[in-house]
Order: sequence, then C-alpha cells, then structure tokens
Amino acid sequence: MPEGPEVRREADQIGEVLVNRRLTEVFFGPTRLKRHRKALLNATVQRVTTKGKALLIFFDTGNVLYSHNQLYGRWYIKAAGEQPKTNRTLRVALTTASHSALLYSATDIFLLNALELDQFPYLAKLGPDVLSPTIVWRDISRQLLDKRFSGRSVSALFLDQSFVAGLGNYLRSEILFAAQVNPALRPRDLELRQVNELARTTLILSTQSYKTGGITNHPSTVKVLRKKGFSKSRYRFAVFGRAGKPCYRCGGKISRISANGRRLYVCEGCQG
Repeated sequence: MPEGPEVRREADQIGEVLVNRRLTEVFFGPTRLKRHRKALLNATVQRVTTKGKALLIFFDTGNVLYSHNQLYGRWYIKAAGEQPKTNRTLRVALTTASHSALLYSATDIFLLNALELDQFPYLAKLGPDVLSPTIVWRDISRQLLDKRFSGRSVSALFLDQSFVAGLGNYLRSEILFAAQVNPALRPRDLELRQVNELARTTLILSTQSYKTGGITNHPSTVKVLRKKGFSKSRYRFAVFGRAGKPCYRCGGKISRISANGRRLYVCEGCQG
C-alpha cells in the first residue's frame, strides 16, 4: 500500500496538470458516482493535496473528490486522449484541454462537500498529518506521550493512522531503526530524550522519503552505495526488505519479524 510520501507525490503530479484548469471531460466508473459527472464538467480544479494516505482534489464547485488507493489503486497522468498500457479498471478520469488524471483500480472514492470534509469518517479519525507544512516534531512527541498512545507498543502506533497519519509499514521499520528504538517498547518505557528523538526522526525520514521518491537510508550511506554502482532498490532502505543482510551501521544481521500482523525489519544490535 502506498504510504503518505507516495500519495503526496501523486498529488503533486496531478496538481501540475489540473490546478487552475477547466475540466473538459469527466468520467466515473462506479455507478454510484456517475450522477456527479455533470456537476464537475467545466469545473476548475483549485488544489490537490493529501491527508494521510487519502488524496483530495478540490473544485470551484465546492466539491472535493476523495480517493484512497488502498492496495491496488493508482493514478496515471497522460496527455488528453491517451491511455496507459494497463489491465487495471478505470475508475475516474479528469480531463483538461491538455492532460488527463486517471485513477485505476481504487474502490474507495467519494465526491464530498468541502464544508463537510472534516466529518467524513476516515478523515475525522486521522491524527496529525506527517507531511503537513505546519507540523513540528513537538506535535509528534505530544502524541507519543498522550495517554491514548503512550501505553501501546511503538510497532503498533506507527501503523495507526489516528496516531500520525501517513505512516506505514516501510516507514515504521526505517524510523524505528534510525531512532534506535526497540519496536516492542511503549512510549512510556522511553526516556524523554528518546521520545523526542523518535519524534524528530519520524518527521525527518517521512520528509526525506517524500523529497527523494522513497529513499529513507541515511544520505551518507546512499552516497557510498551509489558510488559503488548499487541500484536504487539496493540503497533505498536501511533495514526494510533486507532480512539476513548486514546492518549498514553496526554490521550485524537484519532480522524480519512479524508485529501487528505486518512484517517488520530490525537490527537487534542497534535496537536491542
């Protein structure tokens, strides 16, 4: 499932071709959405943003198109009239005079009223957005110390969108490793300096992933590995997907465990 950084990059790409442009054609695949086509035809896109893993497209009609990729959804950007080569099912097409933004395979799609957006069930339960331009590390530190979250394992928290929205499985492994936190520990088990470091690392790595297209490994390590000719798939992560391989920090072996129903990668030497 795409995580916050990937969804935000999709939003950026959609915004580049749709914002401040009039829709010349609108297509909805799901039957329940077809009645909204006329409402958006000739509408102008005002902005495209995200909240957690949800993508939001705002129109001058006062409507907002909400979509969540879940496991299989994907947006494509194409020149108007062109289609991507894919066996996926087209769900939404928003077309201007020059480009189309095409959503395939997603099923979690709704047209909402902008004034009622915060009341939509999924959005209403989200915690602070890890990629919000206004969030600071102290916001995350407060979440970690909040009584709703402080007694739960950090491995569980970093998958809970009500804790911090936009985090997911690869970010969980990478953040806990970078902050040298054992995933079984709870925030209340940590010293305050550790809580604050975990909060800072959460913001730093999430932002780094967004800006670099998913690279969460330490920049100095990435630089060394790239000089050696390693591909992105080999230098992208510090621990995620690297079970049995040596830790770039201590040289110990990376382990894969199961935590909260999802795979999690740890270095016992760094996180023990």
